[in-house]
Amino acid sequence: MSEEWIADRMHLIDASGIRKVFDLAAKMENPINLSIGQPHFDTPDSIKDALCQAVRDGKNAYSQTQGIAPLIGKIQAQVDESYGHADRQVFISSGTSGALMLVLNALVNPGDEVIIFDPYFVMYTHLTRLVGGKPVFVETYPDFSIDIEKVRAAITDRTKLILFNSPSNPTGHVASEEEIRALAELAAEKNIALVSDEIYRSFCYDEPFVSPAEYNEKVIVIDGFSKSHSMTGHRVGFVHGPQSVVQQMIKLQQYTFVCAPHPVQWAALTALECDISDRVDEYREKRNLMRDLLSEKYQISGAQGAFYMFIRTPWGTATEFCTAAIQNNLLIIPGNVFSGRDTHFRISYAQENPILEQGAAILNRLADHPM
Repeated sequence: MSEEWIADRMHLIDASGIRKVFDLAAKMENPINLSIGQPHFDTPDSIKDALCQAVRDGKNAYSQTQGIAPLIGKIQAQVDESYGHADRQVFISSGTSGALMLVLNALVNPGDEVIIFDPYFVMYTHLTRLVGGKPVFVETYPDFSIDIEKVRAAITDRTKLILFNSPSNPTGHVASEEEIRALAELAAEKNIALVSDEIYRSFCYDEPFVSPAEYNEKVIVIDGFSKSHSMTGHRVGFVHGPQSVVQQMIKLQQYTFVCAPHPVQWAALTALECDISDRVDEYREKRNLMRDLLSEKYQISGAQGAFYMFIRTPWGTATEFCTAAIQNNLLIIPGNVFSGRDTHFRISYAQENPILEQGAAILNRLADHPM
């Protein structure tokens, strides 16, 4: 039997609940799908053209592990202008998911504690456990804001790292400048690594984006092009942080991912020049549309950014409610995929407006008819 070969660490993680929804969607005929965690628009043509040209130009072998010099140079210049930290170094990662794997492996020892805000992106808990860390959850219900005193109370002598994500998946919450500054200063005070996942930074609809790196020069930032430029399948991201940490991440990338896909790095160079403001405006309008359609019957908090809403169920558990939605040909994701609670569900409004309107109509009908 091959089952006995499986490493113990693999039993600490489960298949993603989101993946299960995707598998279910593949079996349904024309579902109204509000579960998708990626932009509904295609990669801009200028980026596609740059990728094709890079392939034609023979940029098909490995790049340097840390990434191609033109891309690093341009991002490093932007980072230096924004933060002015002498010790802040950039490298190119194989997506932001790859960067998360690298940073946790580079920093977390078995038994170390990692503070994670609940609700959370599903990968945070699984990767933490995979490297032998212990997730420590700080709840942000009901409005998904960060209570700094709860964070302070969660810190122990085993706390190594805080994982922070704003704008947030799944809640769409954009942390205030006050929240971010307090978190950054607390991490500095306690000498705890603060990792800021900024993959949705382009999608802030009500207030400008603020990074904790503005208040703590040791913050490790993970960013990329997947959401902002609809490049989820291209697998290219970037990291910037203290050189001592970044060098360890680069070393680990050499023996795992080797490098980010070489031709895609040249496409990312073009992406840096691509204006996506029209896409941001479009998603702001979609957010407003869904909030207007649902707010009469649903309690909606967060949703200041990204393209998600994390909505309290009007009856039953989130699992029960999402099962009823699926029976009505609507795909949404139960909150227990992202949380210790099963009280909310996530929708993505990265869809065409007619589909959003159909989905909202089903949700409003379900609110009035408990199963």
